[in-house]
Amino acid sequence: MPIAIIINPIAGGVSASAVRERAELAAAVVDRHGDPAEVFVTARVGHARELAAAAVERGARLVVAWGGDGTINEVASALVFSERASMGIIPAGSGNGLARALGIDYRPERALADALAAEPRRIDAGELGGRLFVNVAGIGFDAHVAALFNAPGNRVRGLAGYALQTARALGSYAPQSYEIATSNRRWTVRALLVVVANGVEFGNRIRIAPHARLDDGALDIVVVEERSRLTTLWNMRRLITGSIEGAPIWSSQPVQEATIESDTPMVFHVDGEPISGGTHLRVRTHAGALRVCVGRRD
Repeated sequence: MPIAIIINPIAGGVSASAVRERAELAAAVVDRHGDPAEVFVTARVGHARELAAAAVERGARLVVAWGGDGTINEVASALVFSERASMGIIPAGSGNGLARALGIDYRPERALADALAAEPRRIDAGELGGRLFVNVAGIGFDAHVAALFNAPGNRVRGLAGYALQTARALGSYAPQSYEIATSNRRWTVRALLVVVANGVEFGNRIRIAPHARLDDGALDIVVVEERSRLTTLWNMRRLITGSIEGAPIWSSQPVQEATIESDTPMVFHVDGEPISGGTHLRVRTHAGALRVCVGRRD
């Protein structure tokens, strides 16, 4: 089984008939390419990781994640450090930050055809608190918003959902103090958020780490300080305009390893999945750990 395609049926808020159409399209594109393939539809959180791991065990050379950041994270987590299998991506989520960084076409048929024809290239993977990620992880406000966004009661998805949850949370969220240690520096900061970035953006063109690169062997630790709520609110607009590096409360440093500590347990996220962590989190870079097959948009 050289090709496995894993479809998240709720990515993009599509109907059951649309999921069938996705599966039929995937099968047809792969068949035209001449490779045998299996198409799977996930049934629960964590299922994509299980399906991807099983596909690798059966000898798949390419495992395609059709979904959003969560689906991509699960598939990537099963493929990191593999010398046999590569990952393809068909973006269908709320943010699609990694897909944009890789230049993947948003037309499913083209994205899949490009993945089938592409030569594998290597990108880095990150690790925060023992959990792997491929785009962006973070502690603080962004993790808090991710938890609200992923809550069962949230019915507003996409950019509108993130904007709504962000607006609701900004007035009441209480920033914490963090002690951050890298190979050449240790400092304490009261921060709205601490981001560990492999990619440039959270998604939806919300750029947080403009200097990050997917294949440079480093992660960017980005800190957005909380000096006053008014200063924070004034500078948050820069996330939308793509000028966050011009904010006086923003700073960034490339690292291979680091630690982040706080007096209270930290909620963090990996590629948008919220996780309850402890008071000490380790950051690690895994250079070139993931093979991806992608084509560039024209």
